Amino acid sequence: MKTYRAELHIHTVLSPCAEIEMLPPLIVMECLEKGISLIAITDHNATANISAVQKAAEGTDLIVLPGMEVQTREEVHSLCLFDTLEQAMTWQEIVDRHLPEIPNRADYFGDQLIVDANGDFIRREERLLLNSINLSLEEAFHLVTKLDGLFIPAHVNRTANGLLPILGMPPTDIPLEIMEISRHLKPAEAVKIYPALQNYLLIQSGDAHRLDEILGLNQFTLHSPTLQEIRLALRGDQGRSHRILSSTTLTEV
Repeated sequence: MKTYRAELHIHTVLSPCAEIEMLPPLIVMECLEKGISLIAITDHNATANISAVQKAAEGTDLIVLPGMEVQTREEVHSLCLFDTLEQAMTWQEIVDRHLPEIPNRADYFGDQLIVDANGDFIRREERLLLNSINLSLEEAFHLVTKLDGLFIPAHVNRTANGLLPILGMPPTDIPLEIMEISRHLKPAEAVKIYPALQNYLLIQSGDAHRLDEILGLNQFTLHSPTLQEIRLALRGDQGRSHRILSSTTLTEV
């Protein structure tokens, strides 16, 4: 077994709301300096910068999982995590078919940059990524699950694009198991405000749009850094484990 400090919600410069510093080599450097060994790249409705971060991490102790933060028809944000880039690319093809053909206004929303492992410019994503795809939360859940991905509603307590403020309660027709709470709320406080969360496994993420928001709030004890192992750890099964680190713990790392 190995212990991984993890941040499963990181944006790159492909997300228009991310800072220009969110470049592959800087993300990798920030993670290594903080002792973070497992991350997921989760740009808005996009996966084009995942391979660049993976290449930037080659030869280091940092594992980079492919992911996406999808915005469904309900305007709810959810993390879609995968074991392989091929799975993420298949999901991207589905998302592309359901994303409106609305051009990005970089002057208003921010630039959407596709870069290489060194952070050098390749091209711009011209279609606006900050948009809802024409799939419901239920449809997206089942499609991601069919690809053996992990579907986690993101920052569920947040007013903007959070599942609980938007829907009022967790959906009863989707077998969701894991919820992400934002970095601004302690798990005990989240459950007190939203009692329904006590029925779910919780992770906490930085939702990093800047380097200093890469927090690594999750600690997993795993046999290997795979989604199945993460599921076992969140359930506390077969010797795997998970805990959310406190701010005090973080200062000690």
